[in-house]
Amino acid sequence: MASSAARSLALVASASASLGVGQRSWARLAVSSSSAGSALPKLRGLRSFAASAGGAVMGKPGPGVVDADAGMDAVQRRLMFEDECILVDEQDNVIGHESKYNCHLMEKIEAGNALHRAFSVFLFNSKYELLLQQRSATKVTFPLVWTNTCCSHPLYRESELIEENCAAQRKLFDELGIVADELPVDQFIPLGRMLYKAPSDGKWGEHELDYLLFMVRDVKLDPNPEEVADVKYMNRHQLKELLRKADAGEDGVKLSPWFRLVVDNFLMGWWDHVEQGTLQGAADMKTIHKL
Repeated sequence: MASSAARSLALVASASASLGVGQRSWARLAVSSSSAGSALPKLRGLRSFAASAGGAVMGKPGPGVVDADAGMDAVQRRLMFEDECILVDEQDNVIGHESKYNCHLMEKIEAGNALHRAFSVFLFNSKYELLLQQRSATKVTFPLVWTNTCCSHPLYRESELIEENCAAQRKLFDELGIVADELPVDQFIPLGRMLYKAPSDGKWGEHELDYLLFMVRDVKLDPNPEEVADVKYMNRHQLKELLRKADAGEDGVKLSPWFRLVVDNFLMGWWDHVEQGTLQGAADMKTIHKL
């Protein structure tokens, strides 16, 4: 079984490496839409398999680290060591790569060694309602907080280092089960970039240069419980009520820090452009907002 899983991963990696640069967008998948229907469901299922394979996964941590993080969910622990984030400077120049684990340690963040690229997707339906997700309880950083549709990192691999190219489609499938065919590349609109730093629980935190990607599209959802605890479409009034509850500490509602920064600084103005069909005119990818 292990060799079969490895072959499946190798086939997808090979398909990814063979793709050329397509349309300008920070939302391309590392494999083509035509291969997504068959390859991606297998990959999604392999997460649980790899986590239970007794350490037969790439990037297995050493014994000391395993002991220190014994309470970490097996799937999340594997991803923390296997995924390599793209390190950048404050001007968004690539300067190296580091494990997801190290990029989210507050000691590394405070030492100035963990700034990495990220992306945040804001997906609206045809009624102009924003899709939110509540992060799963097993997330290492910011578990059970409400946030925008999808938030993750492009990885340090050839297909995701290309300018204005990232893994948004990959993560939207992995977290929410949205297949690539429902997310046309030319409908992702990058509106801006922001640089922020936020602690999570003392040990963990975020220090990201975050690309903000918008799309209006009706999609079918199949949330992955390893990643997502709940999902909701919200109009402006409902979102404002969620913000009120978070501010008042009602019902245990918490928001991710990056989502709150976007809400407080950009979202309502951009929502106007969503409804008016003028998102392209709101884009500013030259400025890096330091928040």
